[in-house]
Amino acid sequence: MTLDSKGPSKLDRVLAEQRAYNAKREKSYREQALKLYPWICGRCTREFKGANLRELTVHHVDHNHENNPSDGSNWELLCIYCHDEEHTKFENLVRYGSTTATEVQPATHNPFADLKNKMKDKNS
Repeated sequence: MTLDSKGPSKLDRVLAEQRAYNAKREKSYREQALKLYPWICGRCTREFKGANLRELTVHHVDHNHENNPSDGSNWELLCIYCHDEEHTKFENLVRYGSTTATEVQPATHNPFADLKNKMKDKNS
């Protein structure tokens, strides 16, 4: 550090700020998750490298961004597209009570319900 009558030089201050920022970022949940998990989307299995790593996000499984256990149990890595889809499903759950806008009812018609009798009638 260069000291003069005004204190550290501008370069020294910038470097110190950058080191502090990097240290803080290293402790962030994103950096922790990137160290814990392979750089692959947990949904579509798309792989990421350094150049496109910014497209890989950390999703909080319980949707609580304050819940960041150091073991990563509340995180999963998702690409930006799958992450958007996951949040859309959650919003639908909150709004409509299901993960889709309209709940699809199971089919109740059974075309084979009386098949045995129909086969007897044909063979008779």
